[in-house]
Amino acid sequence: MKVVIVCVSVSHGNTARGAEVMARVLGARVVSPEEIEPADLVSCDLVGFGSGIFGMDFHPRLLRFVEALPGEQRRKAFVFTTSGLPEPPFRRYLRRLARLLGHKGFDVVGTFSCRGFDTWLPFRLVGGIGKNWPGTADLDAARRFAEGLAA
Repeated sequence: MKVVIVCVSVSHGNTARGAEVMARVLGARVVSPEEIEPADLVSCDLVGFGSGIFGMDFHPRLLRFVEALPGEQRRKAFVFTTSGLPEPPFRRYLRRLARLLGHKGFDVVGTFSCRGFDTWLPFRLVGGIGKNWPGTADLDAARRFAEGLAA
């Protein structure tokens, strides 16, 4: 199975750590949106899309990449994220990205999220929140998630 994980991890490497754990399980390579062309996804069986959460949404670079993808992808995908706070019920960003990928023709087969170290304002004023996230338990959960995708 050919797998690529498109990941934006800019603040503290939270999302990159989770992506690398999943990549080891799936035999995937992890790339930024700028390192891959949409046409390169045609040969993939499974594509992961993930970033940290910025202003209650995925990173703009990842969203621009997904929005620029042509329709009719006809492949499987998964969505993942890290964030300082849990996903609020009034802003379901995981569902929003999964829906956007669905409109592009992807079959979204799973989503994963865990907490991450966050120094976005106002948290920066107190040194950030979640300094030990993602922790061992979070990365183990990411590994189990990827094993489920591989099965």
